[in-house]
Amino acid sequence: MKNIKVLGTGCANCRNTLKLIEDVAQAKGVDIRLEKIEDMKQIVAHGVMSTPGVVIDGKVVHAGGVPSRAKVESWF
Repeated sequence: MKNIKVLGTGCANCRNTLKLIEDVAQAKGVDIRLEKIEDMKQIVAHGVMSTPGVVIDGKVVHAGGVPSRAKVESWF
């Protein structure tokens, strides 16, 4: 199981990133635990200054803008 955090304050791009990750994981049959982090202190603690950010198993893999579907697929 991959532990995934989407970092962002709740903007449309953050919601779209969350949905995209859910859709790709489901399509690929990957078991994930998805968490949405909206607290700015926690976001900055990950070193993310541009949201949405994506953290997988403790490693920042994306920051700023909605990632492409191909990029999300490469994470799985």
